[in-house]
Amino acid sequence: MNSKQLANVLIKILGLSMCAHSLTSVFIAIIGALRIGEAGFQSMARSSPAYLTTLILALIPFAIGVYFILQSHQVTDKLFQNEAE
Repeated sequence: MNSKQLANVLIKILGLSMCAHSLTSVFIAIIGALRIGEAGFQSMARSSPAYLTTLILALIPFAIGVYFILQSHQVTDKLFQNEAE
């Protein structure tokens, strides 16, 4: 296994790790939004932007992880573009 293949595998593992670590935050934001919804519409109108912001901030690392998993070959090519095989 050469260094480019190893980097490809490690980038995929990094993406899986980012997805796994961000899932907890996503679930917490969804559960918090559902609890506010149970409390009533008026309290939801005041607090939903905070949970929406939390959800968006949790989804950013998840999206980056998915990108790393799906595009690891292109990321590896960019990292090793000046290195000869």
